[in-house]
Amino acid sequence: MTPTDTIVALASPSGAGAIAVIRVSGTDALKICNSVFKSIHGKDLMRQKSHTIHLGHIMDANKTLDQVLVSLFKGPHSYTGENVVEISCHGSPYIQQQIIQLLLRKGCRMAEAGEFTLRAFLNGKLDLSQAEAVADLISSENEASHQIAMQQMRGGFSNEIKLLRDELLNFASLIELELDFAEEDVEFADRSKFKELLNRIEEVLKRLLDSFAVGNVIKNGIPVAIVGEPNVGKSTLLNALLNEERAIVSEIAGTTRDAIEDELTIGGIGFRFIDTAGIRVTSDVVENIGIKKTFEKIGQAQVVLFLHSAEEFKNAEINLKSLQTEVGKIASKHPDKPLVILVNKIDILNKKERESLEQLLSHVEGSDFEIISAKTKEGIDNLKNRLLKFVNTGALRNNETIVTNTRHYDALLKALDEVQKVQFGMDNSIPGDLLAIDIRQALFHFGEITGEITSDDLLGNIFANFCIGK
Repeated sequence: MTPTDTIVALASPSGAGAIAVIRVSGTDALKICNSVFKSIHGKDLMRQKSHTIHLGHIMDANKTLDQVLVSLFKGPHSYTGENVVEISCHGSPYIQQQIIQLLLRKGCRMAEAGEFTLRAFLNGKLDLSQAEAVADLISSENEASHQIAMQQMRGGFSNEIKLLRDELLNFASLIELELDFAEEDVEFADRSKFKELLNRIEEVLKRLLDSFAVGNVIKNGIPVAIVGEPNVGKSTLLNALLNEERAIVSEIAGTTRDAIEDELTIGGIGFRFIDTAGIRVTSDVVENIGIKKTFEKIGQAQVVLFLHSAEEFKNAEINLKSLQTEVGKIASKHPDKPLVILVNKIDILNKKERESLEQLLSHVEGSDFEIISAKTKEGIDNLKNRLLKFVNTGALRNNETIVTNTRHYDALLKALDEVQKVQFGMDNSIPGDLLAIDIRQALFHFGEITGEITSDDLLGNIFANFCIGK
């Protein structure tokens, strides 16, 4: 049921600022705001055109609370589809609260989290996937996550799903029609074209499902674990990547005892770097806890930077064998995890030693390698470029649909399962009434994504994660 009462909330961040925006939406939004607004030109807000701005004062009886700008958006041509008024006042928390309390006394109620966007969905201004993209847009922290959220909010993802659903629905209608004429033994649905449609839907669903692996890490940041023995320069590398003294650097082994995390945007993609405790045999109980966490972080990371010091390779033959053994251990435990060997402190090597080191590393199988100096930042840009290659940014450049929402991923997975059941039924000449059951289920899961099929519990879970005022 679409709500008809009038809600109010602070739409800008709480706290002091130059300007604050108070949003009002509902049937009586214009009437309530008009009762507390005194235009400097004597205008009646009820008589003004939509999408206009007016200067005046908010009055509590004869008391002036603030000089404000009032923006009018008459329904249905507004964000929520209702009458909406936005009051731009001065950013004093006292002023904000005084105006909101006045509006509450005049008949508004405080908006719940995400209620403005919920009303936009209920009034048909946005579908459910677009509404969820609003929250993603607000929380986007880099270019890539912003681009994905914008594409979804414009309807790119929902349009693709809607097109598939409409085509499937047309065939479903013909299958259902056949059931009404079962005794006549007629076929209204062209089975060959239906098979083509199912194959195309399967292909699109698999592409969307595959995109989730990229979309999820782009949305949440790509975790990168920096691991290695003590004193190989892990903390120095973290500081070089972040271009700030984030981690404590010391020649004392075991200085880093707990994982230190920080984020960096590279090429529009968010990376979350994790500086871990040095891996070694030690009797220190606290350090051993840190080392245990290091192995946990390797399991959680998308990429592992395996750091070594150039000093380790004085005996090339012994260290090559040792390095291959260590790489093999990590690769066997995490076969799908990109592993980059970093040889640090190359600033202490001469030209001949560097050439020898490069030749040595070229014989290590199962990994990439980079030669760097975290101290002088030599090779850091090459490392950043290599990290970017681990992310499939081609889909971003081509403006393809990328799935980032776990709920969407789950619905697509279930829809694919139902489509494959229909394909199996078609191949084995299963009766139309049984095909219709699986087709209805596929349509149901498509509808879950866009909100054509929904429930109060689902909407509650989604919009509870929004901020109040949006």
